[in-house]
Amino acid sequence: MSKNILVTGGAGYIGSHTVAELAAAGYAPVILDNLSNSHVSVIDNLRALTGQELPFFELDCTDPKALNEVFVTAGPIAGVIHFAADKAVGESVSDPLKYYRNNLGSLITLLETMRAHDCADIVFSSSCTVYGQPETLPVTEETPRKEAESPYGNTKKICEDILMDHVKSQAPIKCVALRYFNPIGAHPSALIGELPLGIPNNLVPFVTQTAAGIREQLTVFGNDYNTPDGTCIRDYIHVVDLATAHIRALQYLDNQDTGNFFDVFNVGTGQGNSVFEIIKAFEAATGMTLKHKIGPRRKGDIEKIFANVDKSAKLLDWSTTRSLSDALKSAWEWQKALGAREKRGE
Repeated sequence: MSKNILVTGGAGYIGSHTVAELAAAGYAPVILDNLSNSHVSVIDNLRALTGQELPFFELDCTDPKALNEVFVTAGPIAGVIHFAADKAVGESVSDPLKYYRNNLGSLITLLETMRAHDCADIVFSSSCTVYGQPETLPVTEETPRKEAESPYGNTKKICEDILMDHVKSQAPIKCVALRYFNPIGAHPSALIGELPLGIPNNLVPFVTQTAAGIREQLTVFGNDYNTPDGTCIRDYIHVVDLATAHIRALQYLDNQDTGNFFDVFNVGTGQGNSVFEIIKAFEAATGMTLKHKIGPRRKGDIEKIFANVDKSAKLLDWSTTRSLSDALKSAWEWQKALGAREKRGE
């Protein structure tokens, strides 16, 4: 019998791709999302993609009563993958209380509900932002966490602390925290992809929307950083590769029978690319030309970061299989599919 896996934030960008990979791997995903930063059409597209009904609950993870009902109705829940969180760095700087209330409160409520229903396994979506601006690159899981550059990054750091403290308690819990780098791209079906509401906060959706003529031009936030071309460097990972890491993490937790357990893994490519490199790679992959301008630095942004993923390869038996060009091509195909659906009035 397929294991029920609750995916909070399952209608979101990374969540939806993980739902698709869970279904392909033989799990039974249960989707929970409050649709604050996603669209209900994603659920229909996931059902079409997977050929499964995929139970969906529209609610907020900070609501203990509603969350308890999910565990009762969809149970037994064998494990949880927790994506649900506010995630925009810039917004977190301007409205930090929103981020602390939602990102910390949702995790605490979820852990209390899991404990009440004897559900021990959780994969938590953490972030490379917990490293702040590291002194040496690439970062390993042993790289010291530093003071976060944004309230968003700080919530991820505090959530890791909450999980580590919870693991030390008497409550049965086994946890893997995956420290994401920068997911980009879309599912090869072009049925799901990154679907920002309003002006995108992430680079690649802004790139594709500029190429599609939705945005007049792309703004590069700063070209005076201490990097080869002056723009920020990130580790860009195909979202489908990132999604598969969650399957490996669940399997890894399944193999831990030593009681309470916590581990953390970097999930990236091991390669850093600058903003200008992404623009050039997109143009090369798609044949499109991007208009861009240089803007001021953006508060909360770090200069450069990329991952060492040796631990993930060794213990999770996971590594990326898709290239930067693959990711950018798939993002463009997704953007074109979105435009075609809008023309059809879908």
